[in-house]
Amino acid sequence: MKKLFLLSLLACSQLMIRAQTPEDSVKNAVNKLFEGIKGSNAGIILASFCDSAILQSIATDAQGKAMVITESVTSFADQVSKLPAGAADERITIDVIRKDGPLAMVWAPYTFYYNGAFSHCGVDCFQLVKIKGEWKIQYLIDTRHRKGCE
Repeated sequence: MKKLFLLSLLACSQLMIRAQTPEDSVKNAVNKLFEGIKGSNAGIILASFCDSAILQSIATDAQGKAMVITESVTSFADQVSKLPAGAADERITIDVIRKDGPLAMVWAPYTFYYNGAFSHCGVDCFQLVKIKGEWKIQYLIDTRHRKGCE
């Protein structure tokens, strides 16, 4: 009876492993970044990115014109690590994943909360590269400071 139970358990675990899609590994790489942000963990944030990653945001100037702000991943991770754990909470919904070999794109609308209160919303657009079997973020650009999320 024990053997039958163990064989059934092994078979179920194999099915669960096979049930994970290639897109799941891309989602996991993106979600890892947000775990690092919510936990104020610079190490996790930095490990989510390629060494040559680019981090940008689209904002508006005083005249309401779009402008692109570039920030280093190291600077971003350092700023987030100074926050209390849980203070920064960006909640994403992954709408689209596209993959071609070692390249993936993720489109993810988000809502950002600071200390539990709504701050703003927008969209994150990721470009990921699979390096040594692991998905890493090479490029992230987002829109910010939108108050209406519809």
